[in-house]
Amino acid sequence: MTKFMLLFLLLPIFFDSSAQQTQLQLKTTKNIILETADIALVLNVEENKDVNMVYLGNKLSKSDEYTQVTKQYKQANDYTSMYQSAYAASGTRSLLEPAISVEHADGNQSLDLKYIDHKNDISTAGKQHVTIFMKDEVYPFYVELHYQANYQDNIFEQWTVIRHEEKKNVKLTKFASANLNLKSDDFYLRSYHGDWIAEMQPETERLTHGIKTLDSKLGTRTNLLMSSYFAIGMDKTWNETQGTVLLGGLDWSGNFRIDFEKDPQDNLRVIAGINNYASHYALKPKTAFTTPKFTYTLSTKGIGEGSRNFHRWAKNNRLVDGNGERLTLLNNWESTYFDFDEKKIFHLLENTKKLGVDLFLLDDGWFGNKYPRNADTSALGDWNENKKKLPNGIASITKEADKVGVKFGIWVEPEMISPKSELYEKKPNWVVKQTNRPEYYFRNQLVLDLSNPEVQDFVFNTLDQLLQKNPSLAYIKWDCNAVIYNAYSSFQSDQNNFYVDYTLGLYKILERFRAKYPKLPMMLCSGGGGRIDYGALNYFSEYWPSDNTDPYDRIFMQYENSLFFPAIGSANHVTTFGKQDLKFKIDVAMMGKMGFDLNLEELRPEELSFAQKAVKTYDNIKDIVWHGDLYRFSNPRENNYASLAYINSDKSKAVMFNYLTFYNHVFKTTKPIKWQGLDPNKSYKVQEINLNKDDKTIAENLILSGDFLMNIGLNPVLENNRRSVVILLTATP
Repeated sequence: MTKFMLLFLLLPIFFDSSAQQTQLQLKTTKNIILETADIALVLNVEENKDVNMVYLGNKLSKSDEYTQVTKQYKQANDYTSMYQSAYAASGTRSLLEPAISVEHADGNQSLDLKYIDHKNDISTAGKQHVTIFMKDEVYPFYVELHYQANYQDNIFEQWTVIRHEEKKNVKLTKFASANLNLKSDDFYLRSYHGDWIAEMQPETERLTHGIKTLDSKLGTRTNLLMSSYFAIGMDKTWNETQGTVLLGGLDWSGNFRIDFEKDPQDNLRVIAGINNYASHYALKPKTAFTTPKFTYTLSTKGIGEGSRNFHRWAKNNRLVDGNGERLTLLNNWESTYFDFDEKKIFHLLENTKKLGVDLFLLDDGWFGNKYPRNADTSALGDWNENKKKLPNGIASITKEADKVGVKFGIWVEPEMISPKSELYEKKPNWVVKQTNRPEYYFRNQLVLDLSNPEVQDFVFNTLDQLLQKNPSLAYIKWDCNAVIYNAYSSFQSDQNNFYVDYTLGLYKILERFRAKYPKLPMMLCSGGGGRIDYGALNYFSEYWPSDNTDPYDRIFMQYENSLFFPAIGSANHVTTFGKQDLKFKIDVAMMGKMGFDLNLEELRPEELSFAQKAVKTYDNIKDIVWHGDLYRFSNPRENNYASLAYINSDKSKAVMFNYLTFYNHVFKTTKPIKWQGLDPNKSYKVQEINLNKDDKTIAENLILSGDFLMNIGLNPVLENNRRSVVILLTATP
């Protein structure tokens, strides 16, 4: 054996020994602990000033014992001592997927971030905010890691602030918001794909070594094909009520990227942030770049607890007026489409009053004169009332609505432009397009360049002038139907900044709008569910899950959305879609914020009467649905029916929704459905509600204890002739 061969065989031993020695030297010098009511996140500052994430789990009763966590893991060697990095940088010793990569002003692509200091703020509002200050040892390049723990909600928010003091621009080639490190025997990912009218389709898979990526490159409507919200199960058995589950998502309305990497030690690294696709962001000296927030919760009691954490947090911190009220409405879209005039609208205002809902919403088609909006092929950008349809303007409708005694709202799509429009003729440089390539349309429209401050002013002024001229407008439906093709900005000097600056431009408009109109109800619509994220929902009171309003399909979509988004934010409309009867459609809509998109003239007298009574029924239970805690009892993808309930805070009232999702003449629910979340010591009156005249109820004068309902259950008796059942529980004295 040659000396060279001997050296080659011994090299791994020398290398391992060196790595072990390095690991022994990296002793913990400082713990940084964030805690909520139930969970804890722990970071370690090592002797060499690396910052590692070492724990995410149940809060320990003795905080000094967090120092013992890493000592209990005897895993394979980490040659780099970076597998647990709180924010892994590329270009030095890291071997795994980075959270941040840069190209310095001199072209060097290395980065090694070291701890400088940290600040720990605990506010009286039940939030703990830790900021960790880091710097590269060679370049004047700085990163702040921000962690916010929401105490009562058991929610963590993470983001970063990046800046530098180099002489020229630094190129950020990756710039994630968060870098989590999770330990478990196994990991199971539930993610969501879809398309128009087929949103939120779940897939569950076991994560193996390598990288699984969820991402979007659409520019707008970025959740159309993939959502950034996901769940990770860390036990083989994880469901609604058991198992350790992490639920999370990126609060960002632009391109996103979530990487899941199972490392050589069999741990899971989750790196979430803005997608660096076509976005190697040029950062100017002494300019701070703030990434969007990555929001997540950990539940050791199953998915249901994680959902309730998200719902509480969203209502308290994100949705506009999240703990307030909502308006039920009648929309004209399916009644008229683009074919309406002032007389028809006045009649629909009367129908709104007759139905008993709060507001009439005028949808697409009310604007454009040189190019009238009589189809979806023209007029976007020309936001003046069509004189033929509305000769007296919007003002005449708001005046009539006041006289009838209902509120009035309107549809807009301010980010988009029709090639056939006056605005396009006047401002072609405001349009996102490649000047030397053919225009390619999505739904006959293009996208305005919101990275341009002039365009931002135009969009804001469009909305502002509409409200200034019509101050009694009570609701706005904000739509966004196109994705970005041929991405190019006439405004941007560096096209790599476009996708990011477009989304930041959208937020600037919304921030400005909300500063002036803080409480105005607004629906977030994006050709359906193409923009359901807490970055956008920070400015809206509700969202539109899908243009697919078939109640059968909506059961599944609304069920999956409920993992992350509360019922008060889900706009569910009763429409002509689907072959189900009116009761079934209304029952499905009631599991969120109910509305109608029907032509009342087409209803039979008994159907109109039922709808009017259903509105009154909903008025009696909507407070429980909007502000109660959600418990899911039966997943329609695992059973032939869906079942869920909302329970109010003092557990004195609850509403249970049950839907048959498998239709045949012999199937029926043979077993009782066990409840969760009730007070076992309370007795509850059981009452079936929203019944047709001749419907038979499950019981008369039935009173059952919470203990019975949670241990034995209640059978709603779903069958072919009883496809939906709504049950109200009321605690008895």
